[in-house]
Amino acid sequence: MDQPDRPLDILIVGAGISGLGMAAHLAAKCPDKRYAIIERREQLGGTWDLFRYPGVRSDSDMYTLGYEFEPWREANAIAEGNSILAYLRRAAATRSIDRHIRFGSHVIAADWNGRDGLWTLRLADDTSIRGRFLFLGTGYYDYDHPYDSQIEGLETFGGEVVHPQFWPQDLDYTGKRVAIIGSGTTAVTLLPAMAGRASHVTMLARTPGWFIAMPARDHLASLLRKVLPDDRVHNLVRRFNAVVQGWLFNLSRRAPGLVGGFLTRRLRKALGPAYDRETYTPPYEPWEQRLCMVPDGDFFEAVRSGAASVVKGEIATVDEKGIALKDGRRIDADILVTATGLAMVPMGKIAVSIDGAPVDFSKRWFYRNCMFSNVPNFAALMGYLNAGWTLKVDLVADWLCRLFRHMDETHWLVVVPRLADDHRLIEDNPIDDYSSGYLQRARNIIPKSAAQAPWRLGMDYAADCREMRQTPIEDGVLTFGYAPGECALVEEALPS
Repeated sequence: MDQPDRPLDILIVGAGISGLGMAAHLAAKCPDKRYAIIERREQLGGTWDLFRYPGVRSDSDMYTLGYEFEPWREANAIAEGNSILAYLRRAAATRSIDRHIRFGSHVIAADWNGRDGLWTLRLADDTSIRGRFLFLGTGYYDYDHPYDSQIEGLETFGGEVVHPQFWPQDLDYTGKRVAIIGSGTTAVTLLPAMAGRASHVTMLARTPGWFIAMPARDHLASLLRKVLPDDRVHNLVRRFNAVVQGWLFNLSRRAPGLVGGFLTRRLRKALGPAYDRETYTPPYEPWEQRLCMVPDGDFFEAVRSGAASVVKGEIATVDEKGIALKDGRRIDADILVTATGLAMVPMGKIAVSIDGAPVDFSKRWFYRNCMFSNVPNFAALMGYLNAGWTLKVDLVADWLCRLFRHMDETHWLVVVPRLADDHRLIEDNPIDDYSSGYLQRARNIIPKSAAQAPWRLGMDYAADCREMRQTPIEDGVLTFGYAPGECALVEEALPS
């Protein structure tokens, strides 16, 4: 029988897509592992429980944003937030993961004790929990404070100011003039969702983005469902969509003019007379920032109908009645929505230390997409920027389960990706290939990445599949051992 104070095998921080995915793989592949998910909120779901703004939806299809082990069964592949949250709850309940979640537990610090070979998590209520391996599934942005774009005069506005990250559920915008400041995925989602009720919605774009129109339903999935069961359809469509997404991304990098011309022609056709070259021409190439997905052309329809419009310009100041632009134009409004972006934070704002010494992850190197140089028994996940986040979740969780099984078989209790001080690695971080503001603002806190495995953060799903699934665990880089205080535990584990 387990002792109540016995350290757990795995501590998972975060009950969003990453943490739930890690737990599901543990349940299937390492069922003997004792684990807990530490979640600061009162419900699971992470991002999909936090964001409640009108029209909130996935910006990846649910065959690649969904898990490999949990079929997506709904008709729409581009799903609304409530549907995604229900999907996550079903995945957790089916595998009894929800029984392992400790809600309302806010982790503020994590310290590795080299003597005991254990992580101790310190919670905001001054309690603590110990475990052998720590996995952070906390995502990459600040749940408490979005990016503050320092808009001049915003405090003088006479109407309501709303940020999508903290959308008030009682906000009534019926018949009101709404101005959305921003041109990213959130703004492109909000515009058509609000246009039906507001008197008019204006999206103010300082920098236009690239649009890609897709049907909300996946036609291949609809066809296959007529002859195949859901799990088979899910896996086939997932693979197909991952290949197509990878192909489009690579083509965008090799032939940006070709892809840009194609997207521009489709946009011009979709908008018709509402198309304006200056307003809709981005100053960067396709896939230097994430493409704005438009399911079933809802954004284009709202603009064509006159219920919404897009204005390219820069803010001079906000006053009581609305926005004054630098070129002298005005956008009067009753409600301002500041869809100006997220703020990235390292490791979920958790203070990580080794034997009391703080770990500066900006000076550590990624190992196999999830571990970090010279940090023992620790992994954290950063998903794909150019594909479905969950593709990386499944790859990393599967690899970690292979690692755990290997350690059980060889009776090791500690694993460290060992990197010498004179390593001579040259940084080639894939983050530098993206011009998104939230990434560039956080560049100095992101761990280092080399061009080649194993010391890299991968953004190529096909290459990552080969690396994570085929490379032996014993690769000459991972160092295995046990802490001095664990000698008795090792002796117990060895066969008599």
